[in-house]
Amino acid sequence: MTTDRPGLKREPLRYRARAFFSKPANLILLFFLLMLIALSLFPMVTMLKNMFTVHAGTERKMLRLPVGSWTLSHYQMLFADREWSRANFWTPLFNSLIVASGAGILGILIGGTVAWFITRSDLKCKKFISAVFVFPYMMPAWTLALFWTNMFQNSKVGGGVVGLVESLTGLCMPQWFVYGLFPMIVVIGLHYSPFAYLLIGGILKNMDATLEESATILKASRFTIIRRVTVPIVMPAILSTFLLIFSSGFASYTVPVFLGSATRTFTLSTKMRALIQAGYEGQGYIMAFLSILLGTLILGINQRFTGKRKSFTTVTGKSGQVSLVKLRGANGVISAVLIVLTLFFAIMPLVSFALESVIKQPGNYSISNMTLSFWIGTEASAYETGMPDGILINTTMWWGLLRQVGLALVVALIVGTCGMLIGYACVRRRGSFLSRAVENLAFFPYLMPAMAFGTIYLAVATSASFKWMYGSFFLLGLVAAVKFLPFASRSGVNSMMQIAPEIEEAATIFGVPWVSRMRRILFPIQKSAIISGYLLPVINVMREVALFTLLVPYPRYLLTTMLFSFNETGYAQYGSAVTLLIIVIIISINALVNKLTGASFDKGIGG
Repeated sequence: MTTDRPGLKREPLRYRARAFFSKPANLILLFFLLMLIALSLFPMVTMLKNMFTVHAGTERKMLRLPVGSWTLSHYQMLFADREWSRANFWTPLFNSLIVASGAGILGILIGGTVAWFITRSDLKCKKFISAVFVFPYMMPAWTLALFWTNMFQNSKVGGGVVGLVESLTGLCMPQWFVYGLFPMIVVIGLHYSPFAYLLIGGILKNMDATLEESATILKASRFTIIRRVTVPIVMPAILSTFLLIFSSGFASYTVPVFLGSATRTFTLSTKMRALIQAGYEGQGYIMAFLSILLGTLILGINQRFTGKRKSFTTVTGKSGQVSLVKLRGANGVISAVLIVLTLFFAIMPLVSFALESVIKQPGNYSISNMTLSFWIGTEASAYETGMPDGILINTTMWWGLLRQVGLALVVALIVGTCGMLIGYACVRRRGSFLSRAVENLAFFPYLMPAMAFGTIYLAVATSASFKWMYGSFFLLGLVAAVKFLPFASRSGVNSMMQIAPEIEEAATIFGVPWVSRMRRILFPIQKSAIISGYLLPVINVMREVALFTLLVPYPRYLLTTMLFSFNETGYAQYGSAVTLLIIVIIISINALVNKLTGASFDKGIGG
């Protein structure tokens, strides 16, 4: 009896292990659990270690300690040294909080107002406004920042170069309007206002119209209905949108670089990069860690709040007829204001970049001052010696574009495939420990600001064991794939949850192999969502700057990172030309995504 019991205990374990590994979903989850721990948690541990160690260069000379020694000097200098701490931490932190809060409020005010006019009024030109209004969100945020300087640049700051407004009207805009916190708030708020419009507009469109109709029957005024009925219903979306815009604004890097460098207005992200480049790596890593903590806290607050409001019903057997507010005589004025606003920040940036890319002397927009040298000119034909060739015939530019496109394609292939497999496995093993762990780990990079995430991998690439990775195509592809995986994994989970498991089970009964089931059944059913999972990472890579800025050394530039070298060396025309080229590429990719998948930013909201 005693000799049989060990065998009786071992056999169920062996059978359970065999059953576990016979299911493809379990193998996929186990593989990605190990990979995500290595790619997300290991770099984080490396960064935490670097927060307490002495690095080569400035830190070693200043502290007079061997490289790799443990120290608390980074914390003491960053938090306890009064002058240094105020200039390098507290002031940038305060600026980041001001920018993030202002951008969140402005984005909600603009996006929410437009959403209400589109869904709840008889506004004219709804479809046009809805389609054009989301366009700034399709463009990278730094393009709006560059457009702002092109339009309003002050002749008294920035080398005496004038913007389009001052050149045409002679009106010199005040410095605070052109550079500093105010334009950062405006640009980031305008960039994310379409995001607020989409979220709040979706709630307003699907809201039960009888709720407002009942208030109207009770003789409530329109203002009272908005204040007591509409706003409380959309409040979860408003708070969630504010938190997400706040997080994005706090982590923004490119907008503060373009709009704060001239007046040395630093935010936490720009100061983080400045400290690391100046040799204060330890303090830069501390700031990156604090940014990650804040992002995690904001997302936790958002999920906790929205989780409590899941039973707040806004969609029922709703009335099919929405009572639209009649704007009467104000309709034409409001429509004109919205059209002008949307055209100014959707179309004018393209016009501005086109003009800035062909003028020889900045600030002079006469025909005689225009040239195509910045596009097709050779070094010999350029009006000023030492200028590079035009971007369309410049080999360095083409190599940068090819690197960026190649990186985008590689990342899309990796992210799209991994996101689809994670979605399949998590849905098939829904509720298990492995499924929850993989889903949370795949979403973890979303919590990190792009600059902080790049800093994490910089810590790995500058360590003794992985120095070969620094600046390599492999490192850029790895960082981008991990950073953009959350979008693909969420898309994969959502698409696979729409497929009933009985479909795959029927194929299994007939002995269809797993690969054939995926290729012949599951893929065709969710073709549109899967194609989006492959194509959308291409857009993210083509517009990304902050993630790569610390990881791309000269001369291995990407097209987006070339912008800073052009603006720093005074070749703003090349920067405008490259910006226009990137926008055209992104718009083309968006059009391709919409053509292949039928996806549209404004679909379902724009009347």
